Amino acid sequence: MKKILLAGVALVGLVGAAAAADLPARKVAPAPIVPVVPAFTWTGFYVGVNAGYGWNTNNDNVFVPGIGFVSSNNDGGFVGGGQIGYNYQIGQFVIGAETDIQYADIGGNNNNAVFVGNGAVLGFNNNSSDNYFGTVRVRAGYAFDRALIYATGGFAYGDVAGNSFSSSSNGGWTVGGGVEYAFTNNLTAKLEGLYVNLDRGNDNLLLNNVAFGNNGNTEFGVVRAGLNYKFNSY
Repeated sequence: MKKILLAGVALVGLVGAAAAADLPARKVAPAPIVPVVPAFTWTGFYVGVNAGYGWNTNNDNVFVPGIGFVSSNNDGGFVGGGQIGYNYQIGQFVIGAETDIQYADIGGNNNNAVFVGNGAVLGFNNNSSDNYFGTVRVRAGYAFDRALIYATGGFAYGDVAGNSFSSSSNGGWTVGGGVEYAFTNNLTAKLEGLYVNLDRGNDNLLLNNVAFGNNGNTEFGVVRAGLNYKFNSY
């Protein structure tokens, strides 16, 4: 009797195992795919526009023989233009280069009246401004994720007419700094200040065999805001 019962139990177990083998396997849901968002980097080319205010910081004096330097004043106005550059990020340090070209309404108004020789009055009325200036600069800064603090400096040039008897394109140097913030992976905004010094050379005028000279370099400050579009580097 025991043998019959054991044989029955074994038979039931075999039938149950066979039935379980015929059932379809339970499907396991695949793990969700989470897209990997690349970390922000300052590396890449960019182009942009800027606008701001510039002011003359030097005294442009006219030299009259026998009298000396007479009358001068400073003037400021709108500056605006565009820039193009490249950044490369190493850890949190960012290095790069930028060039820009600017329209600049910076100059001076001089109205001078001096007595020369026989007592005649010789008057000057100089109304002029810097037509343009440009820079080619290196940039170096430190990034706090999407915020960048940087210093900049390099070569400057411009068509200088401020308070001189003639205008010409002159070279010089510039130094400054700024802050920049990336609102998106492609769009950044900056606030920048520059000091520009252009070597004007000697501007002289010969009038009735009397030489008049204009001294001093063209020096001016610029504060401007800019907007850049950065091309992705990944």
